[in-house]
Amino acid sequence: AAELAFSLEPLPLSELPPPPVLTEEDARDLDAYTLAKSYFDLKEYDRAAYFLRGCKSQKAYFLYMYSRYLSGEKKKDDETVDSLGPLEKGQVKNEALRELRVELSKKHKAQELDGFGLYLYGVVLRKLDLVKEAIDVFVEAAHVLPLHWGAWLELCNLITDKEMLKFLSLPDTWMKEFFLAHIYTELQLIEEALQKYQSLIDAGFSKSTYIISQIAVAYHNIRDIDKALSIFNELRKQDPYRIENMDTFSNLLYVRSMKPELSYLAHNLCEIDKYRVETCCVIGNYYSLRSQHEKAALYFQRALKLNPRYLGAWTLMGHEYMEMKNTSAAIQAYRHAIEVNKRDYRAWYGLGQTYEILKMPFYCLYYYRRAHQLRPNDSRMLVALGECYEKLNQLVEAKKCYWRAYAVGDVEKMALVKLAKLHEQLNESEQAAQCYIKYIQDIYSCGEVVEHLEVSTAFRYLAQYYFKCKLWDEASACAQKCCAFNDTREEGKALLRQILQLRNQGETSSTDVAAPFFLPASLSANNTPTRRVSPLNLSSVTP
Repeated sequence: AAELAFSLEPLPLSELPPPPVLTEEDARDLDAYTLAKSYFDLKEYDRAAYFLRGCKSQKAYFLYMYSRYLSGEKKKDDETVDSLGPLEKGQVKNEALRELRVELSKKHKAQELDGFGLYLYGVVLRKLDLVKEAIDVFVEAAHVLPLHWGAWLELCNLITDKEMLKFLSLPDTWMKEFFLAHIYTELQLIEEALQKYQSLIDAGFSKSTYIISQIAVAYHNIRDIDKALSIFNELRKQDPYRIENMDTFSNLLYVRSMKPELSYLAHNLCEIDKYRVETCCVIGNYYSLRSQHEKAALYFQRALKLNPRYLGAWTLMGHEYMEMKNTSAAIQAYRHAIEVNKRDYRAWYGLGQTYEILKMPFYCLYYYRRAHQLRPNDSRMLVALGECYEKLNQLVEAKKCYWRAYAVGDVEKMALVKLAKLHEQLNESEQAAQCYIKYIQDIYSCGEVVEHLEVSTAFRYLAQYYFKCKLWDEASACAQKCCAFNDTREEGKALLRQILQLRNQGETSSTDVAAPFFLPASLSANNTPTRRVSPLNLSSVTP
């Protein structure tokens, strides 16, 4: 709230709202409340609660209950750190929760809870896994006290899809816009989220660092890495000591392998505050990029000691254990990530990969499906699903997955090759050839220097395919391309010799062959992509 207020123009004195009015109860409890608040700030929760017994005012009652709740959480965390390794955190419970629930539910039935009391009741219910009741209480808290962002955030964590969102009766305030933008980002509905944030910027929040950081996170979620990086760099100029969201920034630098920048960020955050969760994650990413996976895992564990509910660290720790080939620890870490947030597609995807290493394709399939549901337009999930179906010999399903991966924009440019190989297996040579042609067009249209192993495979297959179809020109063009790659050089040369022999023997030229017999309509003589590709426009490109 303070960040948002700072981003707006200051109000003149005459328009400032008056301070809240003190009631008789507030006045009576004022001294006890002030004393308890001092103990509370020193993290002496039991002591704070002791001096608030019997206080009647809303404020003092909330602090009394909240101190008891935090005392239970603190004891739980201390016990966790003492007794167990970082992977068995789930076993220790907060003992105070049940008592708090009983007391708060009595107050709730009597309608004596204010906005903060309702928020605390919701948190207690969520901790006891009573999700449905918790959602109702948080919605009620948002109605009673719409400016309390904590209640909105808790609500965010409990909503799993857009359908649930439709059925909530939310208060009609400007805070609802921030909530919707946030939940759209979480649910991967990035277009809608960016529209919301844009409308908030137009409404006057253009200087808000919170909104800028959320927009950067949204671009990170749709893998628009350059845009996200430029926004994060802008944010660092505006708010150089900010630590929030810097772990997301470090993920982007990691993906781009920007070692110097990541190193600078890690050192910089270490100077600001090295005992912050985000700082530990950034340092973990830095070590991971340098392939020091044990050290990286150590820093992610440190982050989790600081905050066991920190989602990013669980997922990243899972990745590190995967790198160290410790699959059981990786599975534990990913499962914790899912406990914290069921919408984290990286954890579902990580579990799929782990079970793939363990050669358990049915498990893989389940986890990859969940990841795909959360990211329906991410080609990596689709390719992984296709590979799973292939292992389970469900080739029709696999074909659908690969084709869909190509249709949504294949990040790794592998879907078409996998599809072509499937067609090869099924002896569907025409479809296989078409896939390889599309693949080659795709690779060369990127204009990158190609380091794709599969390019040679594609040329080899096409050369053989055209040879069978007696299309000598195309066959020799592809065979010549094969000669440019080490693994197919000999086969290419052999094929060129054969073509030369057959030509010299005056074999029937390609025009006499009944093209439709071999070639599908789309590949037949006139309108063929093959003809268009026949020299494959590659004369200028040296792979």
